[in-house]
Amino acid sequence: MHAEADFLIRAAEPRIRPILDATTSGDNNTPAWAVRPQGPIYLSLSTRIGSAAMNRFTRLIVPIALGAAVVLQLPQQLDAAMTVKKSEFGKTSDGSTASLYTCTNDPGTVVKLTDYGATVVAVIAPDKNGRSESICLGFDDVAGYEKHTAYFGCVVGRYGNRIAKGRFTLDDEAYHLATNNGENHLHGGLKGFNRYLWKSEPIERNGEVGVRFQRTSKDGEEGYPGNLKVTVEYTLDNSNKLKISYRAATDKPTVVNLTNHAYWNLGGAGSGTVLDHQVKLNADRYLAVDDGLIPTGETPSVKGTPMDFTMPHAIGSRIGEIDADPQGYDHCYVLNSGGGKLAHAATVRDPGSGRVLQVETTEPGIQFYTGNFLNGAKENGGHPQYGAFCLETQHFPDSPNQAKFPSTVLRPGETYQTTTVYRFLVGE
Repeated sequence: MHAEADFLIRAAEPRIRPILDATTSGDNNTPAWAVRPQGPIYLSLSTRIGSAAMNRFTRLIVPIALGAAVVLQLPQQLDAAMTVKKSEFGKTSDGSTASLYTCTNDPGTVVKLTDYGATVVAVIAPDKNGRSESICLGFDDVAGYEKHTAYFGCVVGRYGNRIAKGRFTLDDEAYHLATNNGENHLHGGLKGFNRYLWKSEPIERNGEVGVRFQRTSKDGEEGYPGNLKVTVEYTLDNSNKLKISYRAATDKPTVVNLTNHAYWNLGGAGSGTVLDHQVKLNADRYLAVDDGLIPTGETPSVKGTPMDFTMPHAIGSRIGEIDADPQGYDHCYVLNSGGGKLAHAATVRDPGSGRVLQVETTEPGIQFYTGNFLNGAKENGGHPQYGAFCLETQHFPDSPNQAKFPSTVLRPGETYQTTTVYRFLVGE
């Protein structure tokens, strides 16, 4: 981390060195000054205060959104501006009240969450010119989420992605699930986790704010066995990381594959297509699929194909070569990390705004989807085809029917636990 920070302070030096020289206190360990940067995202004081002081001030590797004024103070004071506030988000069709939580960190990044579907409503972050706007698709109230069909920002489950023909066998017992995607089961069925109000409570602890969402998926819900108790925590910290932590436990053998279905447009939600966004995926292979987007079991190499994002490529540069209807990317990539530990999975950069999205996950796969089914429909916010992209971290689709895939079986006494981190940065 120090090497990265030292590199960034060198890049920033022409802008911030005069301020540092003029305002750093004589004892070299209690800086208290403000800066409105025009270039770097991160600012390290290690070159000024030395390693001993850095041990005292580890939190002084401070995220700075371009154009935002940030005051560096003592560690216990750094979190003073972090807040999570609850408000009403409208009434559902059955008269229940939905809630909206607004989480803000010290640099001014804002994440809005609702208990309807445990959903990310908005992520408001600055561009390279300091202009802030939401970079994920969403609605202004719960009514929009009830009407829409595109899974904006929600937690999908009990099983994210597809299960072939809506059936699987577990411990010699056959289970039949609701089919809602042709003959297949998609994202939990007719009424998945995205269609429920979750129990919720704010999280306020040292260095992060967020929301804890909980619900119990009852035995037989959408055809799944077992009462599944689910907890999803979203936390925002001062390095502009949005961490999503998933946990679940069951009283009967079942299958589980939870993910978040946020749609990102780093140019700003509603700003047009994402075809110019540069994508890099840490994946040398992907899952081949049939016409119904069910994996065939094969994991071909991406090398020499339009599926290759091992080096940055614009989404639109080869999208016309994808054989799909509608045309576009909707594929699960096999992450090189193999899952099980938090590892880098993807980086996306928008050249126009300078915004950068980094993704880390403990999952073995990531579904890269380019909004192929968006078509300007009013119920889905009027967004055009390719108006956003998704990076859904997950186990593989149809794993319950694919013995060679990493298992998604959860048994009593076991704990399902995965983590994904989205980090919001700004470059030149």
